[in-house]
Amino acid sequence: MTTTVSSAIHPLPTADLPLNAITVATSAAVEANAANAHVLFTGAAQPTGTVGSDIELGQHHVRVDEPPALGGENTAANPVEYFLASLLSCQVVTYRFWAQRLGIEVDSLSARAEGDLDVRGFFGLDDSVRPGFGAVRVIVDVAGPETEERYRELQRAVDAHCPVLDLTANPTPIVTTLNVGAS
Repeated sequence: MTTTVSSAIHPLPTADLPLNAITVATSAAVEANAANAHVLFTGAAQPTGTVGSDIELGQHHVRVDEPPALGGENTAANPVEYFLASLLSCQVVTYRFWAQRLGIEVDSLSARAEGDLDVRGFFGLDDSVRPGFGAVRVIVDVAGPETEERYRELQRAVDAHCPVLDLTANPTPIVTTLNVGAS
């Protein structure tokens, strides 16, 4: 994935740290050709088991299932757990990128999340209940020699630039195409 940040807003630091070097190189590539800022990610899914799926994500393969209460065999994480994993991993990488970018030293970093889901929405038992999470809480623990204000500055940068957080906080246009063929 390529990450770009406007150097007009945040001056680029020296490229002596690995993550900063990626940002500097990306900035130069995008400046040379704006098309370099665009990345296409793809995925494909096939059903397995009662309610499971086998997912291909580029070169990677993941399995998805549900717990028995939702019709599955609990052989893998379920879709909303993978969402939490996506959010958490994106938070961690964004904290790491922006800590280097802002010159903020981090000695330890961890994140955890929990989401409230009311299954009445998914099962169609109450159409006034949304099928997804009603709320998600992310807890980030960070430690190091910086002041609390510097770590709060880091959090603001992460909140402003974390792609998966953005996907959740802002509407993302989704177009679904249904192809129906004879079986």
